[in-house]
Amino acid sequence: MVSLLPQQSDLRASSPSESGLIKISAERRLRNTMATVAVTTAFVLALVPLGWVLASVVSRGISVVAHSGWWTHSQNGVTERQVGGGAFHAIIGSVLQVTVCTVIAVPLALMTAVYLVEYGRGRLAGATSFAVDILTGIPSIVAALFIYALVITTLGGHRQGFAVSLALVLLMIPVVTRATEEMLRLVPNELREGSLALGVPQWKTIVRIVIPVALPGILTGVMLGVARVIGETAPLLILVGYSKAINDNLFNGFQGSLPTMIINEATNITLAPAASRAWGAALTLILIVLALNIGARLIARYAGPPSRR
Repeated sequence: MVSLLPQQSDLRASSPSESGLIKISAERRLRNTMATVAVTTAFVLALVPLGWVLASVVSRGISVVAHSGWWTHSQNGVTERQVGGGAFHAIIGSVLQVTVCTVIAVPLALMTAVYLVEYGRGRLAGATSFAVDILTGIPSIVAALFIYALVITTLGGHRQGFAVSLALVLLMIPVVTRATEEMLRLVPNELREGSLALGVPQWKTIVRIVIPVALPGILTGVMLGVARVIGETAPLLILVGYSKAINDNLFNGFQGSLPTMIINEATNITLAPAASRAWGAALTLILIVLALNIGARLIARYAGPPSRR
């Protein structure tokens, strides 16, 4: 006997609800494709000016940086019209200033972030977070003027590289604090609860578990802070003068640095030797930041938890 009833598969195929689901699924795929195209396009457009700047700096500065004397000699005795000299004096100054700034700023920023995430409650935590937000929006020239008024005018100091480091600390702390705070919040609470359940004190849980897990992100935040301050110019112009001679003492007079070297050479940009040195100093600054980022990645890879290696 042949059944006159429609097959179950035919009923499913002709079901209005299923056709509606297929239509919704097609619309979602279309929206997903459109969103992917839009995000990819925005990403490519953002890379265009970055690639343009990088290509310009590399093409115009590589011929200067390629000479070995660039990394071992200073500009002492070299005039704007002369070819030669190097950026060693500026590299030494920038590295010393940023290193001292990092040594001071990173512990303060790390402890501030740990307090806000692990301990901070009530008005004090709110005031601390508000102060970090205020520091985030402070222009570099304001930080430089504050250090000038405090160290030079009030305390009777003089223009020196250490004063520059103090001004850079004010600019670096909020960047590292916010990055560290976000990384600490991403650490699963189960890790904290498991450690505390085993009787481990909270401070040891933070030091031995929370911070190692968040270490790659923390180091990335530190590198963002370094990249933020290493190219600042206003504190250098206000708190220390430019010197073409090598000065490795942060407490003794004028000191060269890469940003001030760029400015000094760019004032004579119409002269080919000075223009080449300005582009070379800019490329040197980029290479230093790149080297620091690579070093931080390697440290995070081998110093983090075994599961992240």
